[in-house]
Amino acid sequence: MEYKDRIVSNPNILQGKPTIKGTRISVELILRKLGEGMSIEELLEAYPVLTREDILTCRRRDV
Repeated sequence: MEYKDRIVSNPNILQGKPTIKGTRISVELILRKLGEGMSIEELLEAYPVLTREDILTCRRRDV
């Protein structure tokens, strides 16, 4: 699966920042939380709409 299947940018949502498709959760937020030491499991608990693949896609691709 390509990153474009999971990450989208819409000028009407969060001023066009890349987000996880179908959510208002930005890639920036996910990367910031990971950088602050939050684990993937903690992110999944905090944002139940996310999948492990969503988070891994954010880490693999600089969008």
